[in-house]
Amino acid sequence: MFIPEVKSQKDEDICILIRVENHSYNYICECGEAKSLTVKECQNTKAIFISHTHIDHFVNFDTILRHQIGGKQRVIICGPTDITKQVQSRIQSYCWNLITEDAIIYEVREIQPNGIIKRAELTPPFWEITPLENIHGPNVFDNDLFEVNYTILDHKTDTIAYLFKGRDTTKIDLQNSDFKGGKWVKDLKTAFETNDLTYEIIIDNTTYKASDLFHLINVKKGKRLGIIMDHAASTANHKNILDTFTNADQVFIESFYKVADKEGAIANYHSYSSESGRIMKACNVKDAIPVHFSRKYNEIDIDELLQEFESAYKG
Repeated sequence: MFIPEVKSQKDEDICILIRVENHSYNYICECGEAKSLTVKECQNTKAIFISHTHIDHFVNFDTILRHQIGGKQRVIICGPTDITKQVQSRIQSYCWNLITEDAIIYEVREIQPNGIIKRAELTPPFWEITPLENIHGPNVFDNDLFEVNYTILDHKTDTIAYLFKGRDTTKIDLQNSDFKGGKWVKDLKTAFETNDLTYEIIIDNTTYKASDLFHLINVKKGKRLGIIMDHAASTANHKNILDTFTNADQVFIESFYKVADKEGAIANYHSYSSESGRIMKACNVKDAIPVHFSRKYNEIDIDELLQEFESAYKG
């Protein structure tokens, strides 16, 4: 369902683009430098997910803004506390005397430590912050196809890790039934999804109890894609990762340092190769992908880092 692509090179700041099958929009995770992120990909982006606003995760926001202006869309930006003011400051640093009021709407969603998600709107030409109704609950974003959960990790500042969860889909096995398609198919799906066992399903003028037809239903579980960026390899962070990402299908996780440099990781509240691999194994993630390496490393260093990750993840 989810088609993720790392748009940044190994020596660039991190940026991941997520496409969704049978869906018109893209989703961008992290606004690090990424020369391969195209104009069209930016224009088709419905929401941007920022873990935190250190420069290597936020520096490319202006480029995305540049390509989205004039699209007359509502674009959602999700991130930690204070990201609304930070987005506003970035945008207000430019002159907007020729822009129209309907050029774009940015809706910013600030994830608070208390579980509340503060919403606000920014619109041209003055980009003033207009508060909107807050969100309560585990989802920072949702639509008909998927929802996005989150957990807050410690990087000596709050950093948000995101879990994209595809919705389960139900299909009726008409091939192995004696029925033809019709309105009853939708009625049966509704009864199954609401667990209404006694709902009456009418097929060819014959009435059936919904539960008697549930054997015709196949449930396809939604895929689960995780994005875990900068975080200290601490017990508290690992608990939050376990609680949120266990049994995920695919996770991109920061592995900033090699094991030999783990003292630097500890000092800078980063994870390192073997610890990122270990926590992914503990989470039983099917496909864990290490990303976001220190720019001091050359190709040989990165190959060594990747081997350390694989040993911990698969060993």
